[in-house]
Amino acid sequence: MFENFSIPVESKATLVSMVCPHFNGHDNDAETAASLRELRELLRTLGVVAQSEHIQQRKKLEASTMIGKGKLEEIAEVARAEDSTFLVFDFELTASQVKNIKKITGFEAIDRCSVILEIFAKHAHTREAKIQIEISRLEYLLPRLTTFWTHFTRIRGGAYHKGGEGEQQLELDRRMVRKRIEHYREQMKEIVVSREQQRKRREKNVVTAAIVGYTNAGKSSLMNRLCKVHVVEEDKLFSTLDVTCRTLNPESRPPMVMIDTVGLLQNLPASLISGFKTTLDSAETADLLVIVCDISDHNHEKHLQVTIDFLKELGIGDKDRIIVFNKKDLLASPDENLNAIIMLRTHPHSFLISCHDPQDVKKLREFIINFFLNQQSHYDLFIPYEQGEAHAMVLSKTNVMSQVHHQNGIFYRIRVPDFIIQHLGVSRYILSQDDPRRSEF
Repeated sequence: MFENFSIPVESKATLVSMVCPHFNGHDNDAETAASLRELRELLRTLGVVAQSEHIQQRKKLEASTMIGKGKLEEIAEVARAEDSTFLVFDFELTASQVKNIKKITGFEAIDRCSVILEIFAKHAHTREAKIQIEISRLEYLLPRLTTFWTHFTRIRGGAYHKGGEGEQQLELDRRMVRKRIEHYREQMKEIVVSREQQRKRREKNVVTAAIVGYTNAGKSSLMNRLCKVHVVEEDKLFSTLDVTCRTLNPESRPPMVMIDTVGLLQNLPASLISGFKTTLDSAETADLLVIVCDISDHNHEKHLQVTIDFLKELGIGDKDRIIVFNKKDLLASPDENLNAIIMLRTHPHSFLISCHDPQDVKKLREFIINFFLNQQSHYDLFIPYEQGEAHAMVLSKTNVMSQVHHQNGIFYRIRVPDFIIQHLGVSRYILSQDDPRRSEF
């Protein structure tokens, strides 16, 4: 009853956008064309063939249809000629606009937000991701419910604005959708509490680096190479929606863990922004941010800025970070290579790599490992033999540089992050700087 237009797989779509600075921030055809390229990739992820593109220059919006009626009729002719199934608009549409566009063109009209929601729904696997996407979908659907009862009211003869049967059912549906949203939000609260408890336990035992960046920048591919494991990697937008954790260096104490996060996107619909922030909360607690940017994309500078701005919104813009300019193997011209070098010089602590070059991956991996090692402090401890649990903690949770057996216990020289030592329960065994027993080392 509540489903909006479902996007058929292997269907064809005609794309529509406009240049209207006061509406969508596209100041010129180039920016609009770049956004349409991204929309094509989104549709490809759904298995939809994107066909012709139509861009209208507008100084002000047409309230009923966004773009002019004449332009819509022209687009409809092309769409029929190329056998399109529906029209896709690269901006958000209201329920009445969808209805009016269909009346003029004869085609179903869907917007960018619908496309993204469809991708999210198909790619979410964990309970948390599925619930968050369902909340976003229902919030998007709620103000559009009128569309689904227009036809009902007409054929039943209900007085739509006089308390007719259609209007009564519409209000019932709205209440039901609001109730479902509230139900899912309560479930999300429980998940957030549980995840926070897990995070606090994890913080006591590991250090983390979160991989963040624009969608399809190669984050999952990079994680696969760095951690020498397999995480799903596809040449599609939003192939990763669920947070994935993998160990970077199993020999290190504490373990160094990489976290792969959902990709970002410019011009995100409001109903999806909260969902993105929820999935990116692992970046908030990470010890290091690894920002991945596709240097071969013509809009790489804008994509990088979208990522940086989003991190600032999360309140972690000043967290330790490195920038990885990925896909250098796809740079095709001297100008592109020169631009890549300029980007390296512009951004401190940045790397130009290809995930397919083992040497590039090795250098980056060594840098990240050394970053964590440099965050560690040295401690000298003396632990009596009978303190078995303390010995176990030191041996399993710290990097033991050396150990010397004594008549009454063992001297340890260890390297470990300061915040970890506080959770190990061995602080009372730390030797002060003037302790004469330090000479044992």
